[in-house]
Amino acid sequence: MTASTALGTPRLATPDLLRSVFRQHAAGVAVITAAQGARPVGFTATSLTSVSATPPVVSFGIGTGSSSWPAVSEATHVGVHILGEHQQELAATFARSGADRFGPATQWREGPEGVPVLDGVLAWLVCRIVARVPAGDHRIVLAEAVVGDRAGEGRPLLYHQGRFNALRD
Repeated sequence: MTASTALGTPRLATPDLLRSVFRQHAAGVAVITAAQGARPVGFTATSLTSVSATPPVVSFGIGTGSSSWPAVSEATHVGVHILGEHQQELAATFARSGADRFGPATQWREGPEGVPVLDGVLAWLVCRIVARVPAGDHRIVLAEAVVGDRAGEGRPLLYHQGRFNALRD
């Protein structure tokens, strides 16, 4: 193995460095939903991860300053939706602070456990929250899948370099 001189000068880790490093990492795009009383809430997430197949557990991160955090902090169940490349505007709506996320442009229905389920997604799960783990200014939510559907058609939406993108062949 030979040393490379192409590496930049290492910098101390800061929030800006972490953001710039993860702009290099392409991630799938999901929307997480929950019910807060009769009011649905949701947010765009790129931190969705499959944790375990047996039992079927996923994880995602959510900032404690997020407008969705109060609902997720008390919810027993959440919806996890895998977005298709045709859903860039939906992803942007759920990512935008102050947006009417469940307004007329968003097609959804009340699903199992009262969780909002989005229409037209590639796949969705309703999951029972099993843990909320503190992680800095976020919480890592662990949730066990209860029911779902992989009925959607198409290719996944990706997030890379601060933009929503589609897969290229």
